[in-house]
Amino acid sequence: MSQQGNQIDEERFSCSICLDLMTDPVTILCGHSYCMKCIQGFWDGEENIHSCPQCRKTFIPRPALVKNTMLADLIEELKKTGLQAAPADHCYAGPEDVSCDFCSGRKLKAIKSCLFCLASYCEKHLQPHLDEVAFKKHKLEEPSKNLQENICPIHDEVMKMFCRTDQKCICYLCSVDEHRGHDTVLAAAERTERQRDLEESQQQIQQRIQDREKEVKLLQQEVEAINHSADQTVKDSEKIFTQMIRLIQKRSCDVKKQIRSQRLTEVSRVKDLQKEFKREISELKRRDAELKQLSLTEDHSQFLLNYPSLPPLSESTHSSSINVRPLRYFEDVTAAVSELTDKLKDILRDEWTNISPTVTHVDVLLPEPESEPEPTSRADFLKYSCQITLDPNTAHRRLLVSEENRKVRLMEEPQSDSDHRDRWFQVLSRETLTGRCYWEVEWRGKFVYVAVAYENIIRSEYDSRFGFNDKSWALSLSPDKFSFLHKEIQTTTLARVSSRVGVYLDHTAGVLSFYSVSESMTLLHRVQTTFTQPLYAGVWLGHAVGDTAEFCKLK
Repeated sequence: MSQQGNQIDEERFSCSICLDLMTDPVTILCGHSYCMKCIQGFWDGEENIHSCPQCRKTFIPRPALVKNTMLADLIEELKKTGLQAAPADHCYAGPEDVSCDFCSGRKLKAIKSCLFCLASYCEKHLQPHLDEVAFKKHKLEEPSKNLQENICPIHDEVMKMFCRTDQKCICYLCSVDEHRGHDTVLAAAERTERQRDLEESQQQIQQRIQDREKEVKLLQQEVEAINHSADQTVKDSEKIFTQMIRLIQKRSCDVKKQIRSQRLTEVSRVKDLQKEFKREISELKRRDAELKQLSLTEDHSQFLLNYPSLPPLSESTHSSSINVRPLRYFEDVTAAVSELTDKLKDILRDEWTNISPTVTHVDVLLPEPESEPEPTSRADFLKYSCQITLDPNTAHRRLLVSEENRKVRLMEEPQSDSDHRDRWFQVLSRETLTGRCYWEVEWRGKFVYVAVAYENIIRSEYDSRFGFNDKSWALSLSPDKFSFLHKEIQTTTLARVSSRVGVYLDHTAGVLSFYSVSESMTLLHRVQTTFTQPLYAGVWLGHAVGDTAEFCKLK
């Protein structure tokens, strides 16, 4: 059988899963054939619906597999006539593999690439490089798809030189042409030097990894300690609050019992009085009947004889003292309980101001060292300087962001087609601010707001303005005054502020300070709070076209 015929037969009788000649071939219901172990393994990876790897036809339930004896005999016969399964190392190249440049027909995986020949070879075609003396100086490396990147696009030569002046790989002709007079060396020499730097960097990275791994373990212990402490505190707090609730419930039961006891006493007293009145009514009705009968007597002598025997009607001793107050007998109790509730609310509100800070001020991470107090001079502040750039994706359409995304200006016409048309004339920084940070802003205009805000501040509603919610803090600047805003509370001071404002943030300590920067640092406003999220620097320009703000480059 010819080599070409063997190749065709090999492709025809190869399993499309393992790419080798089929072993124990089976044919499934759609007509495609596979190695029994290959299709079993493939179906084991599927759950309820089983499919053909080639045509993707599905089968429910999973079909039983029976060896195709005719196909198996045919493959064995072909093997006897010279067709052999490809060795494991000679498997065919897939889409993600580097293929051999010298294989004809279906290409095998390359096992090496030659930097001199700029070609990749399978095991068979690599053999001359290993055996022949002419190839001994060729440099072999792991298979690479990027060999053509080593060819100079101008001179079509291998780039074996490196230009230190332009920091790029070049060929020999480049070194005597457009790179004449530049600092050029062999690429191998540059690689050797940079390899040393790389090894030093690796050592530093490995040391940093070890340090961070230790810190991660310590932080994990801290997490466990925090969780344990929080769980225990929740348990203790629940116990205390439960006792408090039980005490209130006991007092509620006592009041109920007292009210019910008093109700029985008062109802009994009223019912006794009812009985007395009913007896009096019966007696009065009886006397009324006697008087009525006497009044009907026609015998005058008999009338006069019986009249003196009637005793006079006594006066009632109760009727004038009865005062009916429907549904108001125990209103004093309700008022007293209501007053107690108000007092408890006041106590809980006042005491909560003591409880809440103890929760929010838990020192999880170590605080700033005592040796680094809060800065006082501009030189001290500059130790914590950070470069702020603006994120155009957070900017209003009428804001023009320029100067390497450090400057923003309010324009009369939209500057972009972004969908931020409903946002205020605001923009946030790209950088996340944590720890200690200091930056300065040059401002000009009628109203410019320098602010910090959480990332999740809503930007498309009225209360999204910096300083008008609990997610942002802002300093409003105008030529003759400045104001501080937070949660819509505004504190205004009539004073001139320099055209440069400094902002100092100590995220961990919860400190935010604004300074007027000139020859000296003048504190404008200082905030002491608790920041629960990373912050972003922000700018809000008023409604005057031409208002600008620029984040300064600090040395």
